[in-house]
Amino acid sequence: MTKNKLLIVAALLLALAAAFFVFDLGSVLSLSTLKARQAEFELLTAKRPWLVGGAFFAIYVATTAASLPGAAVLTLAAGALFGLGWGTLIVSFASSIGATLAFLVSRYLLRDGVRAKFGARLAELDRGLDKDGAFYLFTLRLVPLVPFFVINLLMGLTRMRAWTFYWVSQLGMLAGTVVYVNAGTQLAKIDSLQGILSPGLIGSFVLLGLFPLVAKKIVDTVAARKVYARWRHLRPKTYDRNLVVIGAGAAGLVTAYIGAAVKAKVTLVESHKMGGDCLNYGCVPSKALIKTATLARQIRHASDYGLARAEATVDFSQVMERVARVVREVEPHDSVERYTQLGVDVVLGRARITSPWHVEITKDDGTTQTLATRSIVVATGAAPFVPPLPGLDDAGYLTSDTLWGLRELPRRLVVLGGGPIGCELAQAFARLGSQVTQVEQLPRLLAREDEEVSSFARRALEADGVTVLAGHKALRCERREGEKTLVIEAGGTERAIAFDALLVAVGRSARLTGFGLEELGIPVARTVQTDEYLRTIYPNILAAGDVAGPFQFTHTAAHQAWYASVNALFGSLKKFKVDYRVIPSATFIDPEVARVGLNEQEAQAQGVACEVTRYGIDDLDRAIADSAAHGFVKVLTEPGRDRILGVTIVGEHAADLLAEYVLAMKHGLGLNKILGTIHTYPTLAEANKYAAGEWKRAHQPTRLLAWVERFHAWKRA
Repeated sequence: MTKNKLLIVAALLLALAAAFFVFDLGSVLSLSTLKARQAEFELLTAKRPWLVGGAFFAIYVATTAASLPGAAVLTLAAGALFGLGWGTLIVSFASSIGATLAFLVSRYLLRDGVRAKFGARLAELDRGLDKDGAFYLFTLRLVPLVPFFVINLLMGLTRMRAWTFYWVSQLGMLAGTVVYVNAGTQLAKIDSLQGILSPGLIGSFVLLGLFPLVAKKIVDTVAARKVYARWRHLRPKTYDRNLVVIGAGAAGLVTAYIGAAVKAKVTLVESHKMGGDCLNYGCVPSKALIKTATLARQIRHASDYGLARAEATVDFSQVMERVARVVREVEPHDSVERYTQLGVDVVLGRARITSPWHVEITKDDGTTQTLATRSIVVATGAAPFVPPLPGLDDAGYLTSDTLWGLRELPRRLVVLGGGPIGCELAQAFARLGSQVTQVEQLPRLLAREDEEVSSFARRALEADGVTVLAGHKALRCERREGEKTLVIEAGGTERAIAFDALLVAVGRSARLTGFGLEELGIPVARTVQTDEYLRTIYPNILAAGDVAGPFQFTHTAAHQAWYASVNALFGSLKKFKVDYRVIPSATFIDPEVARVGLNEQEAQAQGVACEVTRYGIDDLDRAIADSAAHGFVKVLTEPGRDRILGVTIVGEHAADLLAEYVLAMKHGLGLNKILGTIHTYPTLAEANKYAAGEWKRAHQPTRLLAWVERFHAWKRA
């Protein structure tokens, strides 16, 4: 609908509403007026039934479309004038058409403005309505305690289809229409609108409103029985375990821990190393390596801190031994012994789901064990993705899983990939002394971040000696004159880069095969397909962590684990939808990049209106004292309000600084609350307060301050 047409519709609705109140039409659409003029109306209807019926239909539609009071009285009038049959027919269609028009008015006049302020909340509502919208609308229509005009306007703000809204409304309002029209046939006996609905009748409507929910539960139960049908003969009469967890990474460990904490009998199966990727190949070793690399860089730049001479020789073998030692020191947190003490039955071996209730475990010594279990959680994690690059296998390559075996520093290292892992390792190896070339097919590094963040990251890596080749596509690996090379292409021109080691860091893919998912027919794409409760097509088989997506963060895996364990053990009583509203992330380059919620490019892509507040960390006292005066805090808020939509921080300890904003967004605290919180001086955390201060300065009450200035001038006089 064009802007001019929208303005015309808005003007007509305003005129109709104004006329209603100016001419006191509410008194006309009242029970007393209807009863007083019932005989007159009945006589007119008898003389010209089609004219009166058509006019009545139009008035009813207009009243409902404009969300004006009087629909209940008009429904009674339909019974008095046209009888139960014709009255029900007229009101049923008039009310549904009017409601749909109100729905469309809300959609075209109000939705854009409301979405600009509450886009995230409406998006969550849309996701629920996409799946069960008809059921929920039908339930609301059956319960007369909910004002129908509110339902019309609210649903117009969502993306529910107009046709779905119409036919569900027609069906859902039918019961209430019959009650009111039937009451209208006995109009003389009615003293008030409240008298129509007795407590018993209201209770009946409420029970009727629960019918769709009960029906949905029955449908879900039937669907579950259908999916279990071919396995029914294998269902055990008793179970060895309440829960079997496959995979002892972040998701699996937390799932097993929670299960044992609530006194369930839990078995945790791990085929390789306790602690999974994060402990052994990811978070822990990479941060240990980054710490050493950062120290090496600081020593080389000791003059920045007033030290005349400082030297350091990198012994890469010792560096990697330190990394291994750090992993060993953290290992007890995730060890078999610790989890056994917590009450978890830990089994080292390879698990395979053989039925919805059976897990076969092949142990390291070749023996097998089959457990009957009520529920299963698949937490098998992810592995580095290796692209099908010609010549790659012949040239040899490293991944974020295998590089920890290195004991000799590569003189020339090519890093394939410009995401967080690629950037972190490229910078670390460059600081340790490698000649690093980083190749990224996309036009910039960290493509999910704002462009200024990508530019900041690129400058930081280049300052450490990394040659960044963004916008270059890897074609193949070749040997030229005895050297291993990576052939890349940009703008139609090929070039070869010689390397001693090639690190593939182009992402990670979920571990989906070898666990029995295929045999059970559990759908998988890039991850195991689950519902909002992390359940697969079998309600007692769930997935969590990287294998389930949509995020590949250790903290998200642990977050999902709570839902997986609770839904697995107590889902028959109460289920919990996973809450993904506030998910932080960080890239541990120097300076760090940390984010929670929306960034500018996402807000623009999603059509979310926002204000951007920026504070430069180069102005922060502690950052200046630490020679770390670079970076910024960028906060996205709702227009005119301090509600936080997203935060990006670039700077030293950005991931730590982000925690305050994660807390604020989780619990609905705005920038005014952060501004009113005392922050220790001098700390980097003050950057958060100063960012809030920048927002406050941009929203200061200028008119009020002008009057305050006059007040002070008067006081001086």
